[in-house]
Amino acid sequence: MKNLIFAICLILATFLNAQDARVPVDSTIITSYSATINGKKLTYKAQTGTQPVFDANGNVKATLFYTYYYRTDITRKEERPIIMSFNGGPGSASVWMHVAYTGPKTLKIDDEGNPIQPYGIKDNPYSVLDVADIVFVNPVNTAYSRPVVKKDEKVDKKYFFGVNADAKYLADWLNTFITRNNRWNSPKYIIGESYGGTRVMQLAYELQSRQWMYLNGVIMVSPADYKLIRTGASEDYAINFPYYTAAAWYHKQLPNELQQKDLLDILPESENFAVNKLLPALAKGGFIGETEKNNIATKMAYYSGIKKEVILKHNLELPKAYFWKELLRNTSGNTIGRLDSRYLGLDGKGTGTSPDYSPELVSWLHSFTPAINYYIQNVLKFKTDVKYNMFGPVHPWDFSNDNSRENLRKAMAQNPYLQLLVQSGYYDGATTYSAAKYTMGKIDPSGKLKDRMSFKGYRSGHMMYLRKEDLEKANQDLREFILKSSKNVGAAKY
Repeated sequence: MKNLIFAICLILATFLNAQDARVPVDSTIITSYSATINGKKLTYKAQTGTQPVFDANGNVKATLFYTYYYRTDITRKEERPIIMSFNGGPGSASVWMHVAYTGPKTLKIDDEGNPIQPYGIKDNPYSVLDVADIVFVNPVNTAYSRPVVKKDEKVDKKYFFGVNADAKYLADWLNTFITRNNRWNSPKYIIGESYGGTRVMQLAYELQSRQWMYLNGVIMVSPADYKLIRTGASEDYAINFPYYTAAAWYHKQLPNELQQKDLLDILPESENFAVNKLLPALAKGGFIGETEKNNIATKMAYYSGIKKEVILKHNLELPKAYFWKELLRNTSGNTIGRLDSRYLGLDGKGTGTSPDYSPELVSWLHSFTPAINYYIQNVLKFKTDVKYNMFGPVHPWDFSNDNSRENLRKAMAQNPYLQLLVQSGYYDGATTYSAAKYTMGKIDPSGKLKDRMSFKGYRSGHMMYLRKEDLEKANQDLREFILKSSKNVGAAKY
């Protein structure tokens, strides 16, 4: 009887100490499954629940909701690779890659990624669960993750919401997770999408320098680099320009000479123009000569499908938002998507400088929201009345002292085992494929680490895995990266 009363009190304390009393601070639910992945039959378990974030004094600061998949039909579990997976935002749940990319389940959508009804999930035959276990982590205020505060206390936002704070507490949480699940001997990988690219660059060094947790691989999916993105600098306009070529080619808005070529044949031309011609021209600002300005505008029109006079009115600095509105303004009248420019939108007016909404994002929320809510509650058996935050309140986000590029360089320099894989979609207008390549070069300006870096591009957008062909290809690229980088190649030395 005493044990029963103690257990009830413990459960009540666990619930009542959370900011939302419906979120348990520390909980575990395990379910079992079988699947055929990459042509092989396997069995696995899904461990889902919440795990606390502890501060340096052992006090609970938050509880993070996670889902951990691990195979049960193998021996020597400690030698099996594990992937720690994050999405971005900042403020986004791990839902996107969880039920659409690497996890054992994926969305019921058409082959190009569009919503279909009835909503739901299905088996993912391309998941990398055959070669690695995966834990999907939701940072504070995403999914069911919440801060934990005492009555009448306020949430310590500086502890969670910033480039450095985020990596610090997540590294602490991962240390606890790896210890609890006996994975210290496993080859370890971190993967991050969008803002998650910045997160894992920072996290790699945080794990190695403070947790002494050394990694085999960092994977950046459609990474957002805040040293470039939305800065308005000449580099920002020039480096992103090849994306215009890709989007215009997809919508058949380029001159016939380019349109009849394959996308991968024309992108190197656009990249060469952007770096060697456009960037120096933009750097001159108002001091550029009229002849050079006109020549550059002519080439920009040639590679973007936007009229020369429109480009000149923008002084060669063509904003992406304007491009999304302008490209099809005088043909179909549709706007194109920001995160995936294959998607079309329908604005109230044909005038204006930016689209009314992001057609790709509303399409994705259309598919993902019912699927993840159904899946967690009915399949994984985690029951709660708490709202699942696809996007949660994390702002203002502190972007100061962002040394994520340099920190990834230091992590790679200090760990000869550590490899980098970057995956991007050519039609992503938010975090462009050419910006991802640029970031790779800036991580290590010396070029001494470039042999440990690889880039893979796909004929889709920000979430390249929503297109069935790229779901298979991207997972296979990831599978090969893991198999190669987890091999025993001898001592970790130069």
